[in-house]
Amino acid sequence: MTRPLLIFDSGVGGLSVLRAIREELPAEHLLYVGDSGSAPYGDRTVEFVTERAAVMTQFLVEQGAKAAVIACNTATAIAAASLRVRFSIPIVAIEPAVKPAASRTRSRVVGVLATTGTLSSPNIARLLANYGADVDFLIEPCPGLADQVERGELDSSETRALVGRHVRPLVDRGADILVLGCTHYPFLSGIIQEIAGPGVEVIDPAAAVARELRRRLGAGSLLLEGTGSGTERFWTTGSAEESAPIVEKLWGKPVRLSKLAR
Repeated sequence: MTRPLLIFDSGVGGLSVLRAIREELPAEHLLYVGDSGSAPYGDRTVEFVTERAAVMTQFLVEQGAKAAVIACNTATAIAAASLRVRFSIPIVAIEPAVKPAASRTRSRVVGVLATTGTLSSPNIARLLANYGADVDFLIEPCPGLADQVERGELDSSETRALVGRHVRPLVDRGADILVLGCTHYPFLSGIIQEIAGPGVEVIDPAAAVARELRRRLGAGSLLLEGTGSGTERFWTTGSAEESAPIVEKLWGKPVRLSKLAR
């Protein structure tokens, strides 16, 4: 039996990471759980996020997964360490692409867009301390932005106004790179790029996560090589009926979305 890979997020944002993993690993079988019943994690307590991350991982491990990806920056910042202690499978976690941004910025000013929970975590403080010696990192909490993606409002006037409210001040202060520190935000990258302008680079770390997952699988002799035939299965802790159209919109094709009552 071919063992699958598991990917979870607080909601539908992790589909941006799932997309990158599918491109990097076309033969692998993928399991995705969106904890939409608890979304967003960004404004939740540390205890709440830690517990939900453990519940999501436990369910997917029960499905026989050989490795896990935390496709949520807030869950990474808060729960990655505890999950690695609790579970024996390899766990790859996403985090804001601060390091590549620091190496590529010309103005030495970088904007970081993320949830309140991510930006207040010790993980972010560590990243900024490690790579911010000669870079001015402008951290920008974006409450409500992930919610717009959860609702499938990718191009509404409200979404555009919210993106502008967070992006324009960073560009006005000289940022030439914007780091997407939430997996929901790549689905708004077109609007973010439009508002920021052509001279600003927008960095999504999903591809780097997919490459790291390939490396870890290869190192553990777990990699399933091939050019295609990988399958996907989807669960949500929210309403499957309400979430299915949004998941299909973001994933780009019909999906069978199952309800997870946990």
